[in-house]
Amino acid sequence: MPAAAVDYARPGPPICVTRVTVGSYPEAVTSTSLPPGPRLPRAVQAALMLRFGPRFVAWCRRRFGSAFTLRVASMGTLVYLTDPADIKTVFAGDPRIYHAGEANSMLKGLLGETSVLVVDEDLHRDRRRLMLAPFARDAVAKQASVIAEIAADNIADWPVGTAFPAAPRMSQITLEVILRTVIGATDPARLAALRAVMPELLRVGPWQTLALLDPGLMRRRPWRTLREAIAEADRLLYAEIADRRADPDLAQRTDALAMLVAAADDDGREMTDLELRDQLMTLLLAGHDTTATGLSWALERLTRHPAILSRAVRAAHDGDDDYLDAVAKETLRIRPVVFDVGRILTEPVELAGHRLPAGVMVVPGMVVVHSSDAVYPDADRFDPERMLAATPSPSTYLPFGGGNRRCLGATFATVEFRVVLREILRRVELEPTTAAGERQRLKHVIFVPHRGARIRVRSIVSPAAATFPAAE
Repeated sequence: MPAAAVDYARPGPPICVTRVTVGSYPEAVTSTSLPPGPRLPRAVQAALMLRFGPRFVAWCRRRFGSAFTLRVASMGTLVYLTDPADIKTVFAGDPRIYHAGEANSMLKGLLGETSVLVVDEDLHRDRRRLMLAPFARDAVAKQASVIAEIAADNIADWPVGTAFPAAPRMSQITLEVILRTVIGATDPARLAALRAVMPELLRVGPWQTLALLDPGLMRRRPWRTLREAIAEADRLLYAEIADRRADPDLAQRTDALAMLVAAADDDGREMTDLELRDQLMTLLLAGHDTTATGLSWALERLTRHPAILSRAVRAAHDGDDDYLDAVAKETLRIRPVVFDVGRILTEPVELAGHRLPAGVMVVPGMVVVHSSDAVYPDADRFDPERMLAATPSPSTYLPFGGGNRRCLGATFATVEFRVVLREILRRVELEPTTAAGERQRLKHVIFVPHRGARIRVRSIVSPAAATFPAAE
């Protein structure tokens, strides 16, 4: 995320004179009102966010109220919002003022300058409109049988009687799902190459991030491996794009890339190869690890709640998709995969009882809202039942973000989550455990189980006994 250059006349007090310079915004001196917040140095706040993110934010909520200011090294000035009414205001805000793409600008080095995640205003609206078709409900439903097949093939090789981390298996499944349903890759050699290179990009750490923020570093030896991985991914993705453009049966294909190649705006303009590459890279990186992590947390939670696990197994065999969806929703509530979503203000706004200056990032506090007893009674309890009888508000249930920036692939992720979880519960007998729950560990921008969601399989059910229609 971009750091805003903000100089405070006196750090700490809620009323101050603020001089703000962000990107190309004009420099101005205005009277502003920032919520209170910790007076710790920026580097210390950054370390606390990296090591104790949810607990640090929860402490700030208790200490400073529903809105508070953090000053975090490399991220700038963040105003956290935990009142659903304020969150609703942000999600409904004018896209010209609330810039989500700018808040994600640190991702440009990997996703590309035209990624739907890093652009704003009219360009974002038009790009998103072109990308809707592959993620419409009917289009996603056509992919359910392929998702089930991929999951079943992976599950067949799971070890029996030995504890193992589920997270790597979930990553294998979700990566294969994207390669075959989103990219539509079928060439064996190219598929193998994509399977090898994409995990390399997903393992980008703080050291590699320096080169993403400053692409000039890519020419230097320490970042050569990252540069080569991006170049290899580009080569493979451009080859897939060329194949799709040359396919005489393009209209009959169901993969997302085929639909994106065929998509055109009202003026008949289609996406260029570069734009297609950036969207594919976005879908690969944003849609792979997040869903895999959500599934890992689901298995971690289910194995620690035997009664819920038993009901989920019955639901998988009986075709009770409502209960499986409830398990998914509750998992993403109690173990949010993404820590937060941000918007950088392009001009001052009145919000949460304060006049916030341009250049600060407003952050709907997902982890705080999801763990609020006022919003979700007994919020620390894993209880899928709570999701059966209610439709959570878009300002209190935030795993896919909200507003005009709500995750484009939310429907796809929901179906994938349900289908993969159903195949697991139908094909293996999971052993419950009394072990303590796994801690949340921050990996890049997502929270993963610190031991990889270790599970133990008692037995694998024969495929014939597990036969169940996968179509939605």
